[in-house]
Amino acid sequence: MTINIDTYFALNSPWAYLGNARLEEIAQRRSCSVTMKPAKFAEVFAQTGGVPLPKRSPERQAYRMMELKRWRDHLNIPIVLTPAHSMTDHMPAIGLIFASNDAGENTLRFYTELGRAMWERDEDIAEASVLAAAVERAGLDTAALEAHAVSAEDLAERLEQNTGEAIAAGVFGAPSYVLPDGEIFWGQDRIAFLDRAIEKLQA
Repeated sequence: MTINIDTYFALNSPWAYLGNARLEEIAQRRSCSVTMKPAKFAEVFAQTGGVPLPKRSPERQAYRMMELKRWRDHLNIPIVLTPAHSMTDHMPAIGLIFASNDAGENTLRFYTELGRAMWERDEDIAEASVLAAAVERAGLDTAALEAHAVSAEDLAERLEQNTGEAIAAGVFGAPSYVLPDGEIFWGQDRIAFLDRAIEKLQA
């Protein structure tokens, strides 16, 4: 039984990046498909009672940093805790994610390389050269991406559509992994539960 996992995420979420390699491993081992759905989490928060990071209390921000250090060390994934370009323009990268989805390319692998550029290399993913390098490292077909390029208008519409779908599905934080039966797994620390749920569905 092939199961699709809808993955709602924000490109500047370190948690989505920290979970992505394990998500890819589960997808391969369980023969699942994954649809990567970038969304506008400022709008998701506004609808669901979330608070953007800069508006959270100092205590919550400090604890978040402690958790990032713990998970960085636990997963042995070297991340820059305060990347210089986390608030850069993400639209070009999101456009490539949509193009990769449409072309049937390995979007999970591409997202890993985007995350590596931002969180390990401290690069600006708004730069064309950084995106091109991530595409190359992920082994994506450049011609296929160009053939499925998304216009600025379609990009905005699809991002809004994903955001609406996330809210309708009950998503309130990033990353969230949603199974076809509607069960939500919020956060990379819930991936083991996602794996177990897929195992039961495939039994």
